[in-house]
Amino acid sequence: MSVMASATLGQGNALDSLIALVAEDLGQVNETIIRRMYSPVSLIPQLAGHLIAAGGKRLRPVLTLATARLCGYGGGDRHVKLATCIEFIHTATLLHDDVVDRSSLRRGEPSANALWGNKASVLVGDFLFSRSFELMVEDGDLPVLAILSRTSSIIAEGEVLQLLTTNNTKTTEEEYLKVIHAKTATLFAAASQLGPVLASRPQAEEAALESYGFNLGMAFQLVDDVLDYSARQEKLGKTIGDDFRDGKITLPVILGFAAADDEEQVFWRRTLETLDQTEADLRRALELLRKYNCLDETMRRARAYGDAARTALLFFPDSPMRRALLDVITFCIERAY
Repeated sequence: MSVMASATLGQGNALDSLIALVAEDLGQVNETIIRRMYSPVSLIPQLAGHLIAAGGKRLRPVLTLATARLCGYGGGDRHVKLATCIEFIHTATLLHDDVVDRSSLRRGEPSANALWGNKASVLVGDFLFSRSFELMVEDGDLPVLAILSRTSSIIAEGEVLQLLTTNNTKTTEEEYLKVIHAKTATLFAAASQLGPVLASRPQAEEAALESYGFNLGMAFQLVDDVLDYSARQEKLGKTIGDDFRDGKITLPVILGFAAADDEEQVFWRRTLETLDQTEADLRRALELLRKYNCLDETMRRARAYGDAARTALLFFPDSPMRRALLDVITFCIERAY
């Protein structure tokens, strides 16, 4: 579910308030994205632009801009270039994800791989990764390079790790949390950590904002897991059960499989491991998830991560920026309702 779509749920003001505080910086990020996406190979800006134009409100780069301002950064445009870098890394992973997942839609629109094919999507994703590294090198700060290069490696590891869990009902909760830690939370953490690094703030502030971003990212992904089985998706005009149809093993399913009796486990294996599904199977899956309170349990874990993100922000004095960052936690969690 995209951030743009999420903002229509009645919780959008929280994210809009944060965006308003960094609006000028975000405008520069958008200009930098367009400029740095250019290539004389016309397919590259065409394909990358298709995905970026369909994007939401750029939550991850907004976190970089916001945390830089929270920490008092005012030394030029480094935060703009590094926020662009974060967006390019995110967009590259989306292009690769859609190929791996064989997705035909992205945010309700045809995915890049559906329009241009898998080869083009993978290669343009590689181009965006390369552009992100150009921006890192231009910044020239070794701590920044260390954060973002390590983040890129962890994301790639998460992609491979997810391959090992797809269609595997034996996946444990611990194994799944490792996947979303790598694939989602790591980039949120890096985006938030860059702010205090740019502002040359003490290591304690850097650690606090890295913790904020990490826990926000974990909560964000767990709520996405719930939304795939939620009627809220239908109210947004989106189909529910895409994860189920693709055989993705997410936390609600892991909890449901662990609680299931023998007959119910046979159902999960048939539908998720071999993808032998009928039209009635999604309804049966929803019944089982409700029977064992799997969606509520996933939300409980998401709220725990949200609480940890709030605790991390208590390190900083009260300000409009801190309040907006706190409100974004609520936005990310309550979009499930």
